[in-house]
Amino acid sequence: MQTLRLAEQLIACRSVTPADAGCQQLLAALLSAAGFHVEQLDAGPPEARVANLWAVHDAGRPGPTLALAGHTDVVPTGPLERWTSDPFVPSHREGRLYGRGAADMKAAVAAMTRAACDFVQARPLHGGRVALLITSDEEGPALHGTRHVVDLLQARGEHIDACIVGEPTSVERLGDMVKNGRRGTLSGRLTVIGQQGHIAYPQLAANPLHLLAPALAELVAMRWDEGNAFFPATSWQVSNVHAGTGALNVIPGELVLDFNFRFSTESTPDALKARVHATLQRHGVPHRIDWTLGGEPFLTPPGTLSAALVAAIHDECGVTPELSTTGGTSDGRFIARLAPQVMEFGVVNASIHQIDEWVDVDAIEPLARIYRGTLERFLA
Repeated sequence: MQTLRLAEQLIACRSVTPADAGCQQLLAALLSAAGFHVEQLDAGPPEARVANLWAVHDAGRPGPTLALAGHTDVVPTGPLERWTSDPFVPSHREGRLYGRGAADMKAAVAAMTRAACDFVQARPLHGGRVALLITSDEEGPALHGTRHVVDLLQARGEHIDACIVGEPTSVERLGDMVKNGRRGTLSGRLTVIGQQGHIAYPQLAANPLHLLAPALAELVAMRWDEGNAFFPATSWQVSNVHAGTGALNVIPGELVLDFNFRFSTESTPDALKARVHATLQRHGVPHRIDWTLGGEPFLTPPGTLSAALVAAIHDECGVTPELSTTGGTSDGRFIARLAPQVMEFGVVNASIHQIDEWVDVDAIEPLARIYRGTLERFLA
């Protein structure tokens, strides 16, 4: 029950991103007592300070480094009156533990912390190194969290052989899905430059909505790539469109459109940018685009990490998980710059970011045993 109790303690911390609200102090105390060398690598401006914990247990014997990574920050609660119970008071109903962050991802942070402590206490002379990377900036801009720690570790010359990120990847039951990669994300803010004017005199104006329409239709219909055996085809989606002054008789002077690519390893950011600009130029659309690369795609083919994790899941849950690259982004995109093998595994994701977020109580201790079983196999 130690993992469940730790999950409850973490849920009770009101760690709305980027606040940590004491979560990492709890974890650091446990890890230090187990013999880990713990560093607090906080970053960011004073008004939005990000807590980052890096903990390592090195028994001094040769072997690889396996890191367990997660986040203590959570998304805002939404309307409190819609919650059945206080989102920061861990509550039990019908076999579920309720609270903000229960699934995303305080249960996993508790499980990986207990797994790491139990492993090194049972095997103090293990091979290689066990590490934990915990941040409070995953649900926010993700500028001063895992990205910052990875930059610091790279500057030190640190090496991680493999990493498990505790994202909630299971779909119907614990262990049915593992993420062995994620698509890249590339966003753009397109500004179409027109000429404002009176709607009764269109010959004296240039309507940016009309200028964009033919190019937009082509972009929507475009096949960017066909994907591959691991990734679906790259997608392009519009998320926001802004134009107009609010008056019914004014042609707007500009249009601002936000869009996003989720792209496979079959495409590159530069190639996607070039195709968008070429399409707009071909249609004569006067424009500029501000680009933001949120992360490159990463992929971990079957290897030593997947073998260890899949075997641990099978032994605990009796299922062989599906390897998948679907879904959104995670901090795995930053860790992949440092670790050649990155996989994600955690509890069922059915309630993440929702009102009355929950995790099955019966999944919490098994999750810790899976993480420990992976450590035992990978560092044997």
